[in-house]
Amino acid sequence: MKTLFMVDGEVLLFLQEYIRNPVLDVIFKAITHLGDKGAIWIVLGVLLLFFEKSRRAGVLVLFSLFMSLLINNMVLKHVFSRTRPYEVVEGLIPLIPAPRDFSFPSGHTASSFAAAISIYRTMPKIFGVSALILAGLIALSRLYVGVHYPTDVIGGLLGGMAAAYTAGYFLLQRH
Repeated sequence: MKTLFMVDGEVLLFLQEYIRNPVLDVIFKAITHLGDKGAIWIVLGVLLLFFEKSRRAGVLVLFSLFMSLLINNMVLKHVFSRTRPYEVVEGLIPLIPAPRDFSFPSGHTASSFAAAISIYRTMPKIFGVSALILAGLIALSRLYVGVHYPTDVIGGLLGGMAAAYTAGYFLLQRH
């Protein structure tokens, strides 16, 4: 486990040293802020409610986000209580204001994949694939800006999947 945590930090230092640049800094900071408090996904979920053809998707997105909040932010973050990488990895400099909550799992990643998987399951594939790409970019942005470890992002992805499929079980299987 110690080796895994060491590799986690080394990946972030590699990104900082060899990948970060002024153009990508602007792009990834903007992408990461799309996921703040699940805002982009909440707005999208609400917009989907307005149209009859996408209403089911909107309900599923919003319920998946609620499940993600419960599973990832209210339970798992407190169970694992993992310190943020910039507090532990020597030389790592976050590009955004330092979040104050725990690191594992990534809430941005979890909410993004909860919503994106819900869209993928209920909307035409072009929308679903686009949502998954955006979710992946938000997840990658959390590494790029230095506020999550790779294992936090993987945990967020799995937690988001769990939220989406749990919500889908309750909402999709009953029709």
